[in-house]
Parts: sequence; structure tokens; C-alpha cells
Amino acid sequence: MSDSSPTLAAHQPGLQHHFATMEQQTDASVMGMWVFLVTEIMFFGGMFVGYMIYRYMYYGPWLEGSQHMDFWWGTINTAVLLCSSLTMALGVRASQLGQRRMLVTFLLITILFGLGFLGIKSIEYHGHWVDGQFPGANFRFSGPNPAQVELFFSFYWAMTGFHALHVLIGIGLVTYVVYRSWKGAYGPDYHNPVENVGLYWHFVDIVWIYLYPLLYLISHKHLSG
Repeated sequence: MSDSSPTLAAHQPGLQHHFATMEQQTDASVMGMWVFLVTEIMFFGGMFVGYMIYRYMYYGPWLEGSQHMDFWWGTINTAVLLCSSLTMALGVRASQLGQRRMLVTFLLITILFGLGFLGIKSIEYHGHWVDGQFPGANFRFSGPNPAQVELFFSFYWAMTGFHALHVLIGIGLVTYVVYRSWKGAYGPDYHNPVENVGLYWHFVDIVWIYLYPLLYLISHKHLSG
């Protein structure tokens, strides 16, 4: 009598044909996600290192540039992303418990937080654009060291722009997971995609936790001190 375990494994929900067991598939998926996140850390890390070098060299212009950041918009957006991390974590927990409606609800709230973040960032970007604070031929700054202040804004637009792009990608991923969740694809026996998307979302939130003080709190700390 032949062993039926391979046949049973092949019928496990979510198990791909090139994996022998669900545990093997989960381990490979998690490792792949962490490898991807390491490459993302290197990507943002390069910008962070460049930012810190020039901040050390041109602290005065960096302070002047930071004074043109909207402290309250940045603070509100920080709170928005922290709340989105909470709802994402609750969504992952709901998938582990097989609570489909709660999973979909928490993920939809996460999407709303993400859209809210992008909306607030759009308001900020519009204000900087109108005030001539976009690097290039139309950059305007009447104070001292305009070239160094423009460099600060170059880092600001690059770092926050790529972060906003990652938020947008995250919203797309969460939307896909919501669709699959509503179809009943995830439950206690198979929820690894939800966890991986959750890891990505938390990573994006952590990046902002570093961007917020580096860009918004330089002048605030200076004035309060």
C-alpha cells in the first residue's frame, strides 16, 4: 500500500506544488521576506548615511531647512502610521485565529490609515512646491547658504518620496490580502501571506519613525533647548 502523505500534503490549502510541506513553504517565505527587507534596509541606509554626513558638515543650513517642515503635520502622520501598525498587527492575529471578518476589517482600517498618511503628505508636498522648496531651477531661498539648504530639501524629497512610494506599494499589497481574505484564503492553517505583508508594513512604519526626528525635530529640539 502506497504512502498517502504526499497526496494529503498536495491538497493542503495554499500549499504550492514545489514545496513538500506547509512548514517548509512558510519557512522559505519568511526567509525570503527577511532577505528582501535587508535589501530595503541597505537602500534606505545609504540615504540615511548621506544625510548624517551632510548634516554634520552643514548643521546650520540643515537647521534652517528643518524650520520649514510642518511639525504638526509630521507629528500627526507619525501617529497615523503607529495606529496603522496596530491595526495591521490585529489583522495578523485575526488571521491566525481564523476570524475572517475581523481580519478584513482591520486590514481595511490599515488601508485607510495609509491613504490618510499619503493625503497629509500630499498637503505638505504642495506647500513646499508653492513655496519654491523643490530642488532645481525654481528653488527659492532668501536666507544664507541657499545651496546647502537646497541639499537638505534634496534629501527630504528623496527620503520621504521613496517612503511614500513604499506606503503606496504597501496599500496595494494589503488590498490584495483583503481580497484574498474575503474569499476565505487565510485561516489558522494558512496565513503566512498576511504575516509577510505585515512585516513589510511594519518596516515601512519603522523607516518613518527614523525620518520624523531627522527631518522635523531638528529645529524643534533647537528651539526648545
